[in-house]
Amino acid sequence: MNKIKLVITDVDGTLVTTEKALRPSAVAAVRKLRDRGIGFTICSSRPPFGLCMMRDALQIELPFGGYNGGSIVEPDLTVIEQVCIPPEVARRAVDLFHENGVSTWVFVGNEWVILDRNGDHVDHEIHTIDVPPTVVSAYTDYHFSAVGKIVGASNNHDLIAKVEKIMQEALGHSAHAARSQAYYCDVIAPGISKGRIVELLGERLGLARDEIAVLGDMHNDLDMFAAAGFPIAMGNAPDAVKAKAKVATLGTNDQDGWAEAIDQYVLPG
Repeated sequence: MNKIKLVITDVDGTLVTTEKALRPSAVAAVRKLRDRGIGFTICSSRPPFGLCMMRDALQIELPFGGYNGGSIVEPDLTVIEQVCIPPEVARRAVDLFHENGVSTWVFVGNEWVILDRNGDHVDHEIHTIDVPPTVVSAYTDYHFSAVGKIVGASNNHDLIAKVEKIMQEALGHSAHAARSQAYYCDVIAPGISKGRIVELLGERLGLARDEIAVLGDMHNDLDMFAAAGFPIAMGNAPDAVKAKAKVATLGTNDQDGWAEAIDQYVLPG
């Protein structure tokens, strides 16, 4: 294996615990990477502004990705690349969620906009991204002007599963709709890939793909796996994801799996 010079990791289910916390071992492992001169950054389905606490806690100095690579930003949130949902598609998606009794969140610019402060999972999202929502009485044209992601949230998991299929059939190739959790259905722009941040940073840093390691746990990480030379799956990943990785950790994200992967597969090089 070539010496790894850059590590890019997914966040939820990979770098942080189920309770959205950084384990001390993960923080220490990132410090080891920095001390060895190995680059480090993150790519997540979260909005870029919802990754600032990770940026600060881990002293990230490289660009990072939000919306599954749909928005790649500098550490100060200056946009490098961004793919937005077309306004008419965003409006249609919101209407479909509402017609089926599902609350919506619209992520636009550096804020997330909601209609119901007491809606399902709002408090959970505040805890996750450490940013309060903007509550409005109705969405306006501005809110659909540059949408990075729309989330339909409900405690009714069967309803979310049903709405996922409705969204996919209604939106077709104009947007990508899929459940990210049993209680969330995410709508993002089509053609988005986490692999793009691997390509962009590889070009920017002059690295070969074999000098880049990536870590992830879900199907939306597979594009990142395909773009990097050394993909690592978490122990909690589904078998289909593990099958696409070079190696899988024994530990999970709720154990020390992430740090163990860095110690075993990245630092020895």
